Amino acid sequence: MEETSTMPDAAVPGPAPAVPPTPPVPLAALLAREDLGLRQIAGPQDSATVIHWAHTSEMADPYPYLLGGELLLTAGVHVPEAAGSGTYFDDYVSRIVEAGGAALGFGVAPVHDTVPRALVVACDDYGLPLVEVPPRTTFSGVARAVWQLMAQARHTELRRVTEAQQSLAAAAARPDPVPSVLRQLAQRVGGRATLYAPDGGEVASAGRMPGAGGGDGGGGGEVSGALAGLVAVVRPTTRDGSGGVSASGGGGGPTPSSASDTAAGVHLAAYALGTGQGFVLGVAAPRRDPGDHTIASVGAVLLSLLTGEHQSSTGAARSSALVRLLLGAAPEEVAPLLGGSERWVVVHARPDGPAPDAVTASALGAALGSALVDVDGDVVRVLVPAGHRELTVQPDWTCGVSAPVGAHEWASADTQAGRALSRARATRARLVRHGEHQGLADLVPPTEAAAHARTLLSPITANPALTETLRTWLSLHGSWDRTAVALSVHRNTVRQRITRCATLLSTDLDDPDVRMELWFALRHV
Repeated sequence: MEETSTMPDAAVPGPAPAVPPTPPVPLAALLAREDLGLRQIAGPQDSATVIHWAHTSEMADPYPYLLGGELLLTAGVHVPEAAGSGTYFDDYVSRIVEAGGAALGFGVAPVHDTVPRALVVACDDYGLPLVEVPPRTTFSGVARAVWQLMAQARHTELRRVTEAQQSLAAAAARPDPVPSVLRQLAQRVGGRATLYAPDGGEVASAGRMPGAGGGDGGGGGEVSGALAGLVAVVRPTTRDGSGGVSASGGGGGPTPSSASDTAAGVHLAAYALGTGQGFVLGVAAPRRDPGDHTIASVGAVLLSLLTGEHQSSTGAARSSALVRLLLGAAPEEVAPLLGGSERWVVVHARPDGPAPDAVTASALGAALGSALVDVDGDVVRVLVPAGHRELTVQPDWTCGVSAPVGAHEWASADTQAGRALSRARATRARLVRHGEHQGLADLVPPTEAAAHARTLLSPITANPALTETLRTWLSLHGSWDRTAVALSVHRNTVRQRITRCATLLSTDLDDPDVRMELWFALRHV
């Protein structure tokens, strides 16, 4: 007999998925579908009963074909005529339970007019929910309903995880980032989140400890102790006095970066933060939904960045540079605090996917070799020391790079990078650099070039929109569509502005000599 199954990808052995696994479907939700007409006639009616997939089998012994968590569907083709007077159904149900089956669905007609009484008794004896499938409902219809419920649950869980990621990123940007992230994490998992120091002490915590009373006594104290013990297991190894390596609270071998456990019915998890400082995040929650590990992992990444920032000397130097800038110091005075580089480049980048958040922006900064990152709407700006590493194309990002400048030219470099990004987007290039090659225009003294540019462009310089449109249009060889994309305006708007420029400048923009002169002037405005 051929075996068929409806099984989600999460059940297939392989690498752990990058997204939360599909949540199981409550049996009660399937029974509530009026279009199916299902009815539970035996076994415990427990709201906690869930099914992970539906499987159809007419084998007398389905055990070899079950993985656990199934709603097993059968029409009773395998049932012998004298089954009701022997131990057939008792053996059949016991094998389903032994294999971890979640429930049994028995189809009425065409083989059996009613569900065999001996099967009802056996399901009651073994505590296996038995569901009657009416003649009008096909097994494929039941399987499809399971898939629909699983898809709805997965969508809900993914939306919950996405909202949690956004709220955690926003919390990390608050003036008190560490407590804010812990508060948001505790709220999202419905429990308690604690940051532990390298010596095991609590640095900060938020939320209520699940357990008896949620306090330090009773079940709450037991949970707190169990969480502290789990934290000790994942804390990074340290050198002991003899020169050997010891792991806090654990045996030999590599220390895991995360671990989970339960105590007094509470779900516990610990995450070693990747700062090299020994900080650990501990989470205690009354339940563990499929997306909770993903949410807690995002919190751990953010806390890794925050604790690493506060513990490093470079983080302190950047803080000093910011304070000095706010108090009126010139950029060239604070630049040595940011890495000692004499030359810098500014990178503007836009992701191919959704708008960037703090985590993705920090990852881009790390790839470019700089922690000086700013998220400005859809664009990430990174200030990078020039010459420390070669700036290359970043996967899933479109980048514009300024020319290397001194600290006193940071503002100009920011403008250059913005224009380079606009050109990269319009030309569908992954990376565009400003002023990569030297030309004849570089032979003209800058002061003379600037004076000429001011005179030539004076009719339009009072209107920045006209100036920028003309600059972009010329850089894209007069393409209306690509200019519209680069400026995020309609192509008719581009045409109107270019026509206005031609009128105010009293010139023919179709003349290549005129275009060359204007391009030269725009470079020196």
